[in-house]
Amino acid sequence: MAVGEIFLGAFLQLLLDRLAPREILNYFGLVKGVDKKLNKWSDNLSAIVAVLNDAEEKQLIEHGVKLWLDELRDLAYDVDDVLDKFATKILKRQIEGRDQASTSKKVRSSFSKLKLNFDMNSEIKKITERLQEISERKDKFGLKGTGTSSKAWSRPPTSGVLGGLTIVGRDGDKAKILDMLSRDEHNNVNFHVVAIVGMAGLGKTTLAQFAFNNNSDVMKEFEPRVWVSVSDDFDIVRVTKAILESVTSQPVKVEEFSKMQHDLNEQLRGKKFLIVLDDIWNKGDLYDLWTRLQSPFSVGAQGSKIIVTTRDLKVAKIMGATEVHNLESVSDDNCLEIFEQHAFVNNDRPPNFELLQKKIAEKCSGLPLAARTLGGLLRQKEINEWEEILNNKLWNLSGKSDILPVLKLSYHYLPSNLKRCFAYCSIFPNDYEFGEKQLILLWMAEGLIQQPPEANRQMEDLGHDYFQELLCRSLFQKASENNSRYVMHDLVTDLAQWAAGNTCFRLEDKKGDNLQSVCFRHSSFIIGHYDGVQKFEAFREVKRLRTFLPLSLSILGGFDIWLVR
Repeated sequence: MAVGEIFLGAFLQLLLDRLAPREILNYFGLVKGVDKKLNKWSDNLSAIVAVLNDAEEKQLIEHGVKLWLDELRDLAYDVDDVLDKFATKILKRQIEGRDQASTSKKVRSSFSKLKLNFDMNSEIKKITERLQEISERKDKFGLKGTGTSSKAWSRPPTSGVLGGLTIVGRDGDKAKILDMLSRDEHNNVNFHVVAIVGMAGLGKTTLAQFAFNNNSDVMKEFEPRVWVSVSDDFDIVRVTKAILESVTSQPVKVEEFSKMQHDLNEQLRGKKFLIVLDDIWNKGDLYDLWTRLQSPFSVGAQGSKIIVTTRDLKVAKIMGATEVHNLESVSDDNCLEIFEQHAFVNNDRPPNFELLQKKIAEKCSGLPLAARTLGGLLRQKEINEWEEILNNKLWNLSGKSDILPVLKLSYHYLPSNLKRCFAYCSIFPNDYEFGEKQLILLWMAEGLIQQPPEANRQMEDLGHDYFQELLCRSLFQKASENNSRYVMHDLVTDLAQWAAGNTCFRLEDKKGDNLQSVCFRHSSFIIGHYDGVQKFEAFREVKRLRTFLPLSLSILGGFDIWLVR
């Protein structure tokens, strides 16, 4: 996977700050030359920070620069690990200094300290050599000092519009979907599949959400209503469990699939249900999975419906859709309307906005997601910066990545501290619903929230500002059923994975892969009721892990998160 702009600016600055205290140099005073090596670290890191902005742009078109940034990221983590050891040794020395009363204890302590210093000196020497080599290579790439990559970040004005935006340009689509759901064909099958098909970013999920939450007389007939995010991992047990939990409003504790299906069969019997299966991919034996999943649906009342959203028309055919709605791009005028919803506070347009409208519409390419994201990006900028962003070379960048240019731009223009926080979110599975407080606590545990100079605020409050900023930029969005929880669009999840590179991994994505040569730092896995040792064999090969994060996908499991670091 390509490694995107790796949140290095803030990380390297943090390392420079940690190298500054005199107690670190004093601690290694017994080892000749250590103070000079640590000063050399600071000099090299400072020189690298000066060219980092240029490197982050060039790595998008020069593979060698990308690899250089990759190595620099891994080295930065190793430096941070060594400094953690330093801090621990210093604290231990301070504690032992208060307790040393006898001459024998002092002698033993002196020998022990001397040995530890020489051991650490060996690590310092290795890092010094790596850092020197990386610093010399930056000159070969012709990297220039362009200053910091972004202005000091401050929270933008808030607006209640994010929670209640209208669906733009889809009146015909909404009417069509409601008409499809209202049709009550009488035949041998009690339920029918309605498929919404279209490319990523068109708003398939948004249209399904409209139908799911609609309270017209026709839609009130559907009870129960169930929403399940399927995504690229069609886990039939997980999906069945999620449907059963939603119908019963009770956690499902049984693990036997046949028992789950039997219970679901009883719960749906004679009821006119609506089930949304969002974001289904044509992977594996989809026909077999669908055949097994739908078994309990046949006992429902006539007129029951399954809504399926997918990028692939073949999925609709495999699942036997009787109605298929192909979602098309929206007009330029609609894109501009969506853009304005997210770009302007209180509809306050700048004076020369009309001059940029055509270019903005062209960049959106008829995709509501692109219009929303671009609006969230330019909302943070002064009008005189808009032209520069709209002309950025990233718009024309071609490559193997399927990530929308507007998403890459949105990430590129994030402040460095928010880049690290956003990239960390790649640890979550696709369509995972998370709470604001839970994510803030994870950021805090990883040291990703930075206290501004001369500020005296609680870390939780700073984390709230970080979270709201990412929400304002449309990188987060509210979950479909629970407004207190949030999700990332699957294209935004791809962006987070691109940004994190090999920093984060999800165990379910790495089955059968060799992880020994990759320096992963953060990992997550989906918890089960009966996880065995074999499930975690891959972790034997991961030597520098900082985060081991169990996640629950149960819709009633409270999305409990435990962090082990």
